[in-house]
Amino acid sequence: MAEPQRIVIAGTGLAGASAAGALRERGYGGKITMFGTEHHRPYELPALSKDLLLGKASEPTWVHEPSFYADNEIDLQLGVSVLEVRPGDHAIVDSDGAVRSYDRLLLATGSRPRVLPGAQGHVLRTLDDSLALKSALREGRHVVIIGAGWIGCEVASAARTHGCRVTVVDPLSEPLVRVLGTEMGAMFRGLHTEHGVEFKLGTGVQGFTPSGPRLDDGTELIPDVTVLAVGATPRLELAEAAGLDLADGGVAVDATLRTSAPDVFAAGDIAAHDHPRYDGRVRVEHWANAKDQGTYVAGPLLGEDEPYEKSPYFFTDQYDLGMEYRGLAGPDDEVVVRGDLAARQFIAFWLRDGRVRAAMNVNVWDDGAALKALVDAQATTTPDQLREAELSSLV
Repeated sequence: MAEPQRIVIAGTGLAGASAAGALRERGYGGKITMFGTEHHRPYELPALSKDLLLGKASEPTWVHEPSFYADNEIDLQLGVSVLEVRPGDHAIVDSDGAVRSYDRLLLATGSRPRVLPGAQGHVLRTLDDSLALKSALREGRHVVIIGAGWIGCEVASAARTHGCRVTVVDPLSEPLVRVLGTEMGAMFRGLHTEHGVEFKLGTGVQGFTPSGPRLDDGTELIPDVTVLAVGATPRLELAEAAGLDLADGGVAVDATLRTSAPDVFAAGDIAAHDHPRYDGRVRVEHWANAKDQGTYVAGPLLGEDEPYEKSPYFFTDQYDLGMEYRGLAGPDDEVVVRGDLAARQFIAFWLRDGRVRAAMNVNVWDDGAALKALVDAQATTTPDQLREAELSSLV
């Protein structure tokens, strides 16, 4: 396969920027053009709900230094988006109306926050969102957060740190229950309750009055600040209009992140990946996935065909709790705890058919390599061994 002369990247987030950087690191000398709707150069998202929101940082973690793109002859088109993909013509149309040809195209368009009908409030997805929310989190203000997922919980932690009164609303029984299950969700609820967060669980939002949200039970909340943290929606419009195959809420890609159209790839939030390690497709909306898939896809863009095999990974910091999670668990998996759950210093494993499907370390930092190896190998073991044996011996 001949080396492409023109690579176009739709998206200036972490996946797109990582791909551009990796292409140059591999010695690719052709033309790279990146398109993004934001006017900021590419940055990473975790600090937006963590250090930036807490006031520990004044700016996000930038993917590259300001001069990187010019120094590496990467044409960074900020504030210019891709409006149309024409796979049959190997061309895109940008928001300035220009038609640009490509030899290879990477779709890395990311996600947008979900919103509720009639809702007025803050969302948290971009640098500007984070700065606006940070300015609103002032001592004594009542902050209502709709949604008890990762963003909702991290915003709650930041708001309490700033001295706000915090109420979190979610229709599910525990925070984070869809990802971690009931037992681990209850652990996180206890953490937030100890820090003064009030939860209204098992009730959704019926609508919004001029003063704030009205809950399903008729309660009307009157916050100073409302935060909508009800998840994100992958940006699939370009792919759908171009006729690309969609699956499992994303763009269907094979093990090497190729889409159904020749010379078109997808990475990051939108990629529904035919993962060699799992049954069915995997679509992950986390920092590490965007970074790792972006770096990896430089190879397939240049004609390589080794599959992408990394396990999902994410982390969170809330108050004095730090956590890392590796793998992909299901709601019916058996949860095994090693350590002190009550003290929030433990490792949790998710077992399916005797194999380790996922592992989460909470305020335990010495076993990361062993946990990664266990998850990557989907090691066969028993609950007793996970609780008591030397973890490195189980791989």
